[in-house]
Amino acid sequence: MSYLRIITVAMLGLTLSACASVETATRNAPLETPALRAAAVPLDVQQIRVTVPKSLKVSEANSYYPMGDIVWREDRPGDRHAQVKSIVETALARGVGDGVPGGMPAVLDVQVTRFHALSEKARYTIGGMHSIHFTITLRNPETGAPYGPTKPVKASFKAYGGQAAVAAEQRGITQKVRITDHLAKVIRGELGLPPRAETDLVAALSLTE
Repeated sequence: MSYLRIITVAMLGLTLSACASVETATRNAPLETPALRAAAVPLDVQQIRVTVPKSLKVSEANSYYPMGDIVWREDRPGDRHAQVKSIVETALARGVGDGVPGGMPAVLDVQVTRFHALSEKARYTIGGMHSIHFTITLRNPETGAPYGPTKPVKASFKAYGGQAAVAAEQRGITQKVRITDHLAKVIRGELGLPPRAETDLVAALSLTE
């Protein structure tokens, strides 16, 4: 169930509990009747706030599966927390886009809990998984109150390895490109937004010679 659907169901439940004077026939109606079915609420995401806690352990070990919360190598050595934050911010901004004018105003709070891309050793041999986890919370921009519970999201997907990784890089499809593209699609799904062609940079690059 998407995060937006969870919030919609929660808001519907509050609405129903507040309606104490409805007729018995309506009160006993199943929740999936047309009148009470939870519908997606259009969102106007006005701000995206990404947090990458310093408590997440960074690993620079060039092993097949480095033991750490953050494994990231495509940027120069430096503040890996800041590099991951930039990647996630770019991805979510692309996925959310301009929101839905006139929709429910919201702030999207995201906390990264794991960002495990591939080490050099794994990328150019056996491949593996991009293991990316985070939590999302939608909040009222004025009060800061959450619209619903915080939801954990696992956005892991298969990484290229060996010759497939080399061939992808030759087409400009780096780990960063694939991760950014994937996270943009994941957040659109979580927020109940329809797929959008302009988020699919990987497909566009795959068509180039």
